[in-house]
Amino acid sequence: MKGDAADEGAAPQVLALARVVARLRSEIVDLEGVAATTAVVERAKGVLMARAGVSADTAYEILLGRARERGRTLLEECWILLGRMRSHPPPERAPSDPLSAPAAAVTGNEPAAPATGAGHRLVGGAALRPPLARLAEGLATADGGDDIAELLRTVLGGEAGVQAVMIYSLACAGSLELTGRAGIDEELAEQWRHIPPLSGVAAHEAIAGRRALWLEDPAEDARRYLLIAEPPDRWPSRAWLPVPGDGPPRAAIGFLRTKAGPFTVDTRALLRRAARLCAGPLGVAEQPRDSDAEGTPGAVDVASVQRMLDALNGPAVLLTPLRSEAGEVEDYRIDAAAPESVDVAGRRGKELVGRRILETYPTVAGTSLWDGYLETLTTGTRYEGEPFTYEEVVAGVPRRSVHSVRASRLGDRLVVSWIRHDNSEREARRLADMQRLGNLGWAGWNLTTDTITWSDQVYAVFDRDPREGPVPLEELPRHLLPDDVPRLGAAVERLLSEGEAVDQPFRIATAHGVRHLRIVAEAQTDADGTPVEVHGFFQDLSAQRGAELALLESERAVLLQRGMLQAERALAARLQETLLPIPEQSLELAGLCVDVAYVPADRGVNVSGDWYSAIELPDGSALFVVGDVAGHGLPAVGTMAQLRFTTKGMTITGSPLPDVLRRLNTLLLHTASDPSGGACATMVMARYQPWDRRLIWVRAGHLPPLLVRSDRASFLEQPSGTLLGATFDTSYGQAVIDLMPGDHLLLYTDGLVEEPGEDLDVGLDRLAATTLRLLREGRGGTLARTLAALCPGNRDDICVLDIHVPDDQ
Repeated sequence: MKGDAADEGAAPQVLALARVVARLRSEIVDLEGVAATTAVVERAKGVLMARAGVSADTAYEILLGRARERGRTLLEECWILLGRMRSHPPPERAPSDPLSAPAAAVTGNEPAAPATGAGHRLVGGAALRPPLARLAEGLATADGGDDIAELLRTVLGGEAGVQAVMIYSLACAGSLELTGRAGIDEELAEQWRHIPPLSGVAAHEAIAGRRALWLEDPAEDARRYLLIAEPPDRWPSRAWLPVPGDGPPRAAIGFLRTKAGPFTVDTRALLRRAARLCAGPLGVAEQPRDSDAEGTPGAVDVASVQRMLDALNGPAVLLTPLRSEAGEVEDYRIDAAAPESVDVAGRRGKELVGRRILETYPTVAGTSLWDGYLETLTTGTRYEGEPFTYEEVVAGVPRRSVHSVRASRLGDRLVVSWIRHDNSEREARRLADMQRLGNLGWAGWNLTTDTITWSDQVYAVFDRDPREGPVPLEELPRHLLPDDVPRLGAAVERLLSEGEAVDQPFRIATAHGVRHLRIVAEAQTDADGTPVEVHGFFQDLSAQRGAELALLESERAVLLQRGMLQAERALAARLQETLLPIPEQSLELAGLCVDVAYVPADRGVNVSGDWYSAIELPDGSALFVVGDVAGHGLPAVGTMAQLRFTTKGMTITGSPLPDVLRRLNTLLLHTASDPSGGACATMVMARYQPWDRRLIWVRAGHLPPLLVRSDRASFLEQPSGTLLGATFDTSYGQAVIDLMPGDHLLLYTDGLVEEPGEDLDVGLDRLAATTLRLLREGRGGTLARTLAALCPGNRDDICVLDIHVPDDQ
């Protein structure tokens, strides 16, 4: 009584859903029974296939024929056959009788099924029958994939050397599930229990290609496939065979062997037959959907309705009411659908056929739509509902749609069509977003009715109040800047008179300044070619045009600056060549051989301040100077010239070398154009006296000279001395060294040794090693030039002096 009261107080939609759940439970129970029956039939078929060597279809026909002859059901006949096989194991056929009739061996004295050609299929394969018979007997009682795998391993272990078996079945989305295993440990099985639809998986390829794969070369197979096991050569030979069935294969069996080498012909035949025997126990029968009862009053030819729907534009379906024993409508089933029928989950056309409304769209129960279906089915009046919102959760994501539904009765069924409103709303929203992001808007002019339509974005483009309305096409030139009127006016006139399309930039004056716009429009003409309608869009290009003008101005400034720098470089280079001539051959000064090299930097447009001087003094001695002025361009060249000429003048008059550096320092400090940061320079200077081969030298912040003597290279101890132009408070010392025949003394600038990101000592060590190598190779005559040439991609000027004392001195 309590249950009845609860039912009376429940909402109609709850009762409808409860009935659906109860019916589904009942169908599950029925399907479980069908599956159990199918398993028995498949086992019996497998026994006949193994004992008689016949196909699955032939075995099934044999069972049906015997059931008819004895007045039994198919299930009873299968149980009798399996019971006899367990109580009376069939004797193995004698080797001397390989061609005895296989059907007679199936059931002893039972009538034999036709065996045309069966004997010929067994020729040469008598040795395969005992294991296949044992396999068929075991399959009759096998329970699940693991039992089948263990049975295969036990039966085929001796005949085929199989140590492990894996059975994979197709799951959703093309993935594989491990449904049976034997000889595989739990850890490995768990690792390979689920295989996504990847390439390079032998089981996948066997099922998809419907062919057996014989993996007999581990090294080659490992390059083509993902091999199961760790290490992969645990099973050096493997076979993957698809399990055949009435349709495409749905499972594959892997036979794994520890024995290396190829499978023999007999072993391959044995494994193929074993896979065929497993087709029944591993298969799943599909049950047909409910079919319509023929001859029912008011019945409709569903096939004819489907053909009619196939020719329709738009969504429409045919619904069949599903009634209870009391005649009440419990649900509807979709029996036909137009190709353009799409539901909220994206199912389309024939994918909808066979689905039930409450199972697929459960929230429809109890709504006005459900009531409208019932009223139309009862009274025959057409149902046209108000737009309603339907929401469904698909893959965890709620999806909402708005529909207007129309239903009409056709016999004892309903024809339902609908319009989905949110599609047009979504498209309108996307169009608005596109106009906003592209800063453009569409416009239309009907020349016949003299009506104009602008989208909201056009008013924003023109900076125009929507209350003022759109601008007529012929009045458009009035809003332009005077310079743009003739060109756009002519384009609009051709558009209105000849129908010629327009794609024209123009400018308008607004309250916020000048805007750069673009119009793209085309005309639709009548039969006489006269334009009757114009549609197109306006686009605001002000930001783009501003960027183009800024870029153009920047390019002009860059070109101007580059031209000035190139002119300055050319002038500085000419001055440098005039002030610093580079001899083509070595010089001879005071009995010394002097090799000079100067290489300008290969990057940039500026000339640097590296320089040298090598002259003979009035007393017969020689002066050698190498300097480097900070900076580039004309200022650096000017400072270089000032230092070079001043140095020569003071040394010719006999001034001591430290005094020369001190006066040069004072000169740079007093002639600096910017007191906070004047010109600076480094310099090394040496005077050589040929009568005693003595070299007196000084430095001002410069790198130490390199002396090569008796196949050893060393840098000279440096006297004190800071760079020129840094400070007044400084002093310069001098050093003396006596040169010997065969000596090489290198004076150089930092461009010869410095590399970005490298310590200076590394560059100095490299210079010493390279100099020794070149001298050992006999290249001392051009030592300076060779050292300079070995610096590829030099980022700074390079100046080198090689002072060599001949061996005969």
